[in-house]
Amino acid sequence: MDTAHIDHFFATLQAANPLPASELEYTSVFELLAAVLLSAQATDVGVNKATRKLFPVANTPQKILDLGLEGLEGYIRTIGLFRSKARHLMATCRILVERHGGDVPRTREELEALPGV
Repeated sequence: MDTAHIDHFFATLQAANPLPASELEYTSVFELLAAVLLSAQATDVGVNKATRKLFPVANTPQKILDLGLEGLEGYIRTIGLFRSKARHLMATCRILVERHGGDVPRTREELEALPGV
């Protein structure tokens, strides 16, 4: 596919959906990151079901860490591969707290360096 075809393809997509939005439910950058980590090989409906219970209790990296691995697993058990996703989310939260002051990094490189991203 040449550049002209690629440009036409993306222009067609943009015309069909000029303001694409995620179906994931979130109220902060961290909640979006956590939801995306949980969404691999899962439906947005399933992720939203779990995060509706999780986020009112733990919606920051430190609060996720405070839950502990088993506590987090209890909230996301309905999502496929929940054990692996819980480990990745815990590791990501640890990095966010220790290296980024609890904030989600803004660069693509820093985001892609996080476990599970």
